[in-house]
Amino acid sequence: MFDLYIDTPSARVVFGGIATALSLVAYAPYIVNTLRGHTRPHRACWLIWSVLATISFFSQFYEGATASLGFAAAQAGCTTLIFLLAVIRGQGPFMKRADAGVLGIACVGLLIWYETESAAYSLVTSITISLLGGLLTVAKVYWSPQSETMSTWTMSFVASGFALMAVGTLDWLLLAYPLYLFVLNGSIMAAWLLAQMPAQRERQRQMGMFVSYHGRPQIGE
Repeated sequence: MFDLYIDTPSARVVFGGIATALSLVAYAPYIVNTLRGHTRPHRACWLIWSVLATISFFSQFYEGATASLGFAAAQAGCTTLIFLLAVIRGQGPFMKRADAGVLGIACVGLLIWYETESAAYSLVTSITISLLGGLLTVAKVYWSPQSETMSTWTMSFVASGFALMAVGTLDWLLLAYPLYLFVLNGSIMAAWLLAQMPAQRERQRQMGMFVSYHGRPQIGE
């Protein structure tokens, strides 16, 4: 059984550094493809992720994360940048009633944190809500795999694995955020693989899924 305990502090620093570097590298092609119009990030998803990733970063900082903190910082910074790009290059509504409700619940989590001085409430709230937002991207990848940059999700999957090792102890508050991202990124990859099955690709073709928002066929089609 794989052991998450990493007893050597220097090893945890190395794993944390790899996780941070991979996260930054992972988002580079996503940003480039968004600017080129090949990738269309879902506005509501990235709005939710940027806010909740920032909350998760400060929650991790408050709970004493060290080697794995850089990973959380990279996630917060990159998701915020992609949301800003999604405002003009993305798809989906900017803010619906449900999205406002999600952010409202996040604010409630922050108030509970303020009153109790326990970051666990905001961290659990952020992860739970962020997972709901992630399901939108899983569905989007399944029905329109060419609308996403899969190298980003693959490298993020690996990065979250290194971030888990960087925690170095079974502290579930510190493990929760990288574990959530490990599961989410893995689910997105699984959805992409399922979308490549011949029957599913034929359904996508019949539904016109391989046309970009500029009206041109997408890459590879």
